[in-house]
Amino acid sequence: MKPRLSRLPSMDHPSTDFFEAPSGALSPRTTALAARRRFLRQAGALGAGATLGGQALQALAAPQMVTLPFANGERELVAYPQKRPLIRLTARPPQLETPYSVFNEGVITPNDAFFVRYHLAGIPTDIDPKKHRIRVRGSVDKPIEISLDSLKRDFGKPVELVAVNQCSGNSRGFFEPRVGGGQLANGAMGNARWRGIPLKRILEKAGVKPTAKQVTFEGLDRPVIPATPEFVKALDIGHAMDGEVMIAFAMNGKDLPMLNGFPVRLVVPGYYGTYWVKHLADINVIDDVFDGFWMKTAYRIPDNDCNCVEPGKAPDKTRPIGRFTVRSFITSVSDGQRVKAGQALRLRGIAFDGGEGIRDVQVSADDGKTWQAARLGEELSKYSFREWTASFTPPDAGEYTLKVRATNRAGVTQPLQSLWNPAGYLRNGVETVRVTAA
Repeated sequence: MKPRLSRLPSMDHPSTDFFEAPSGALSPRTTALAARRRFLRQAGALGAGATLGGQALQALAAPQMVTLPFANGERELVAYPQKRPLIRLTARPPQLETPYSVFNEGVITPNDAFFVRYHLAGIPTDIDPKKHRIRVRGSVDKPIEISLDSLKRDFGKPVELVAVNQCSGNSRGFFEPRVGGGQLANGAMGNARWRGIPLKRILEKAGVKPTAKQVTFEGLDRPVIPATPEFVKALDIGHAMDGEVMIAFAMNGKDLPMLNGFPVRLVVPGYYGTYWVKHLADINVIDDVFDGFWMKTAYRIPDNDCNCVEPGKAPDKTRPIGRFTVRSFITSVSDGQRVKAGQALRLRGIAFDGGEGIRDVQVSADDGKTWQAARLGEELSKYSFREWTASFTPPDAGEYTLKVRATNRAGVTQPLQSLWNPAGYLRNGVETVRVTAA
């Protein structure tokens, strides 16, 4: 059965990284979309009675409200097709954040809880996997078109990799001073077991010419306003051919959810989600460096050793964002939680980085004055969340400030304070949770 989001229109709320501003007269397509937007408002953003592939959708009759722990943090908790209720940042295009409590359920993020991030309003809602094609063209010996069946059958045995997908703006809402863009908490990340075919095999079958420098990728999502740049991303040819970049058709043993890229998406292990193109349809090998908006202008970080600048200043030079920074989180207790004095408290959390792998995790119960080593769980892959556990017994009644920091195998440790950049990317300062013992 082909997934169908029967009541999820193409959505045209401005992206937090680029505005789809009106330009001239509205096209017939835009007029039609406006009618569908009216329907969305009347339907209560996929409330009760929405269907998915002919089945009744278990959805909230009305959105609930949650408050994220920063200024203007009020958000709706909304169920979309194939998704449990998620925190909605925007409706058009859909940007849905995973509730933080999900990360304490296990190191694998369930498909129905996985975050959603689109940039363009014209998102696909009904894709026939039998008709979908991935076109490979450009600086190759033989352009090819690949069906989903061919992808699974003709390119060797599929591979699996557990890897984190994290939005570049994850945790942006905690930046001080505040920065522009979508004010996300810590839920724009997820860890899944991806199954697919290495991009290298596909490029080798097409025959990459020796003049090739980069490969570009585009999915089926499209802008509503003609002036909006199409969402196209690029990787250097060496990266594209490293054998780890994957065209995935399954996620945690099932078809990709529609909102996470059905029927195929690009998986770029260790790199921020901006490169993980959903609904992948076009692969173009080029002989120069791609200069489209989403590479040349958007998703840029300061080009210096710390990828940071003083608050309020613009960087002298920038470069495209790349690999994750080292991060760790406490997931088993929440800020402000009351615990029992004299009773052992089991602490648990997750840590990850951009592909070196986590070497150790340390926990502090006295605001960073002293640290103890945590126990590391199984390493599912060097790109995966890695579980850690520790025990803390508050000796007396009072407030305790818990902190966690991770170090990767390259010896890089999280900074005590997050460094600042004007786009609100790369946040990875040591996380703090305060508990009160009584």
